[in-house]
Amino acid sequence: MNTSALDTDFLDRTVAHVRGNAASWSATPLTERIALLERLQPRVVARAAEMAGAGALAKGYGPDSPWAAEDWIGGPWALVQNAAALLHVLRRIAAGKDPLDARRVREENGRTRVDVFPATAWDSLLLNGFTAHVWMRPGVTAEQAGTCAAGEYRGRQGDPALALVLGAGNVAAITALDILHKLYAEGQVVIAKMNPVNAYLRPHFDYVFAEFVERGWLRFVDGGAAEGGYLARHAGVDAIHVTGSDRTHDAIVWGTDEDAERRHRDDLPLIAKPFSSELGGVSPCIVVPGPWSDADVRFQAEHIVTSKMNNSGHNCIASQILVLPRDWDGTERLLDEIRRLLRDLPSRTDYYPGAADRLAAVRAAHPAAETHGDGCRLLVPDITDHEDLLVLDEVFGSALGVVRLPGTDPAEFLRHAVDFANDTLPGTLGATLIVHPRTEKAHREAVATAIADLRYGTLGVNCWSAVGFLLGYTPWGAFPGHTRQDIGSGIGFVHNAFMLEDVEKTVLRAPFTPAPRGLVTGDPSLSPRPPYFLTHRTALTTVKRLTRFTAAPRLSKLPALFAAALRG
Repeated sequence: MNTSALDTDFLDRTVAHVRGNAASWSATPLTERIALLERLQPRVVARAAEMAGAGALAKGYGPDSPWAAEDWIGGPWALVQNAAALLHVLRRIAAGKDPLDARRVREENGRTRVDVFPATAWDSLLLNGFTAHVWMRPGVTAEQAGTCAAGEYRGRQGDPALALVLGAGNVAAITALDILHKLYAEGQVVIAKMNPVNAYLRPHFDYVFAEFVERGWLRFVDGGAAEGGYLARHAGVDAIHVTGSDRTHDAIVWGTDEDAERRHRDDLPLIAKPFSSELGGVSPCIVVPGPWSDADVRFQAEHIVTSKMNNSGHNCIASQILVLPRDWDGTERLLDEIRRLLRDLPSRTDYYPGAADRLAAVRAAHPAAETHGDGCRLLVPDITDHEDLLVLDEVFGSALGVVRLPGTDPAEFLRHAVDFANDTLPGTLGATLIVHPRTEKAHREAVATAIADLRYGTLGVNCWSAVGFLLGYTPWGAFPGHTRQDIGSGIGFVHNAFMLEDVEKTVLRAPFTPAPRGLVTGDPSLSPRPPYFLTHRTALTTVKRLTRFTAAPRLSKLPALFAAALRG
């Protein structure tokens, strides 16, 4: 429980206890690490309904609400999916194989890329048409990428160490996935400080991670900034990982007193220990002009609205700026469909602390902003000032801004859009690029150049980049290049089941249209409307069944899962 008095004795004892067990985790053989994950998955399933229900209650709706699907996806399913990804790689290593099949690593146009998804036959079946390729940093060869993967299990194990994970308050799985990454990818034991916003998850995490807690490799603590700051500065803590904002990072590293600005300027940090972070930013969704049918407009409007309104926009990867072609005849058609969806979605509130003030600031900056639905869904349909609040500050709420850029053809528009995204919008965590297959075919070089040039840790092509957070195989973090003095969207990657080193970014792809319309657009797949779409009619049933399937795949479970998915 968080109290006004800082219990330093308790925190000191916690650090000593977990640190004292770091060597035993380092000595835990691979077979036992695998067994621990195998036993964790059914524990997630056993608590899944309660975990998701707690999230729904905290956000102001019931466990059977259509909105509750997001609490399953971003909680229990993300956790079992990431555990399954780790298990796939660790079992390969235990069987004497390389973590990466050599056929997954290739050099193309002087760059090394690793095909990380689909990784299994189940992946190909359940997310047909979805792919993910990790781009390694320039200069990394295919041989180096393969050789360096999963170093923790291939003779490059780190020294026993204690990591502090400062949990995020918005998505249930964030803290849990950061714990798994620290334990399994970096070989570190963990103290995880719960965020006060979702500290209600702690009893469920204590249950899910019970074996790790019992053996002293993990401890959860409650509290706020005081507890987090004390632990971050503690001599017994070797490394820190935080999910939050750049302000959170700067308060820890530089302090909040009158000397903080001087320390920042002179690079005199209060904490110099290894510090990784995932800090958000202003994420763009770029729409390339093309021959869109009315059905394409409807589907992609659903996609865009989902990328903004999932979790009421309280996502570090929520689309905040929709970049549209100024002269495309589809721009107004798309915006009209977005307006309809914003009006028709079920009611909910922006629950995250400070959301009302942040949305009020948007209204103050844009008195004529469109208000849709329950009154807190804001649309600013034509931002012309690139110094605008929505362009330069992460709102972390349900406000969507539209920037219209010139370009008489897709190639010219893409040049403007890439420059705007890279040079004007703050943050490099993720971006989404929507392009019709026929447009890409006709302008292949322009699209390929845009994909290569966009400086984001995850780029989703016809796929909301947040999907990269969920899959486990896909490294999650900001584009490399930030420093502690200019932290941007953070430093380092988590998740990353293949444990790749020297990652630059991940490029996700998904079908432009659902089955069977992909046969018409030239992008065929077997995938129906994705269950994470807010408009999926049977999303809750689908993701419940998907969670149970992912934890324990069986052919006998597929008919019911497919039946729910196809009704969406």
